[in-house]
Amino acid sequence: MAIETTVQTFQNLINGEWINSTGNATFESINPANRSDIVGRFQSSVEEDVVLAIESAERAFQTWRNVAPSKRAEILYKAADLLEAGLEQYALELTREEGKTLASSRMEVKRSAQTLRYYAFEGLNISGETLPSDDPTTSIYTKKEPLGVVTVITPWNFPISIPARKIAPALVTGNTVVFKPASDTPLIALRLVQALHEAGLPAGVLNFVTGSASRTGHTLVTHPAVKAVTFTGSTGAGETIQRSVRLSTRIQLELGGKNPLLVMEDANVEQAAELAIKGGFELTGQACTGTSRVIVMDEVHDRFVRALVEKTGKLSVGDGCCQGVEIGPLANASQLKNVLEYIEIGKAEGAELVYGGEQLTNGDYAHGYFVRPAIFTNVKPTMRIAQEEIFGPVISVIRVSSFQEAIEIANNVEYGLSAAICTTDPARIQHFVNNVQAGVVKVNRPTTGNAPQVPFGGVKMSSTATYRESGRGALEFYTQIKSVYHGV
Repeated sequence: MAIETTVQTFQNLINGEWINSTGNATFESINPANRSDIVGRFQSSVEEDVVLAIESAERAFQTWRNVAPSKRAEILYKAADLLEAGLEQYALELTREEGKTLASSRMEVKRSAQTLRYYAFEGLNISGETLPSDDPTTSIYTKKEPLGVVTVITPWNFPISIPARKIAPALVTGNTVVFKPASDTPLIALRLVQALHEAGLPAGVLNFVTGSASRTGHTLVTHPAVKAVTFTGSTGAGETIQRSVRLSTRIQLELGGKNPLLVMEDANVEQAAELAIKGGFELTGQACTGTSRVIVMDEVHDRFVRALVEKTGKLSVGDGCCQGVEIGPLANASQLKNVLEYIEIGKAEGAELVYGGEQLTNGDYAHGYFVRPAIFTNVKPTMRIAQEEIFGPVISVIRVSSFQEAIEIANNVEYGLSAAICTTDPARIQHFVNNVQAGVVKVNRPTTGNAPQVPFGGVKMSSTATYRESGRGALEFYTQIKSVYHGV
């Protein structure tokens, strides 16, 4: 597939205008499948740019908060149409930036449009309560109001769908936004901003700044005008944000995972292997809900491992832009280094690497961040590869002798985002649903995947114990309750 050679420089959006950073510096977004392919150049923003964006959002809030809900919804609907109209271009750009397959990129762009439409509709249903009053001359009711300026900081693995599910509910409830995307994937994030801007958002309602967290992050979360911060990323970065925000700033943090798939002795082994591959290797394992541990009953362990290895061996690794490729590159050099280090850690700990794990460097692989998916067996629950988030295509298979042991091992990590089980036993399903420590639970389904209308988030170190993303409940994060006593 031919790649356009002209490299375009893109700007920040502040107060409705596309402008350069005050620091006059840029950085490049690189194709992880081909490091010679520069996707675009973007503004290397500094603190002054962030302050300008926040002040712009603060001014715009005074007007946007009073815009009719139907008008806000109309803009989201139009932006969704614009995303779908540019589907093929945006999917290709997403794949060039992040590495996932074109099929996955198309799905993500479509999902983002779906998310905009979902919140356009739900934004018309925000309401308070009418409450009983002991005083017959006084009516009591509540109303929900927007918070103000919201900072949106998002990762590179779902670089348009995660921003969409944060920005859409923020806008539809009357807040204004300052959005900083991950520096690995700024172009597809910009496409979302362009769609909303072209759909009719007033100046300053949505502001877009690119650049490193080290130069922009502190101001984005500590500025007095920022009333809420929503962040998806590493647990370490989330903890830093939580320690930094002001007491009056609301926070929503979606962080790491070490997600288990339990395979019981009554499971369909072929199906279980396919679910493990979909959850663990699709998206090159770079999903916070990705399957990292497969906990398998002794009776079916060997059959499961054979099926898993056989099916994994048939997967095609390569440039996500190419036909037939099922696993793309890792997103950047840091990701590749991290995954390869964990593979060495697993071997040093005594786990058996039964498939893959090597960096691919020959031929078409020479200029990208490619690694063959890795499968470990003889993994002990206390090993680092069974405890720490790897965020790559590495599956650890853990053998167990009882259902209770499987539950205990599933829960014995610091994370609690997603968990799944393969079984036909209704009693075990119910026990699993009730006792596994996870915010998202799947039965005979992969650990990955979440519908826009369903609340999303984890427990323990996977999320803040505050507000969920996605679904109708996500609107609660972006609104505050005002209680009104209305006398005659």
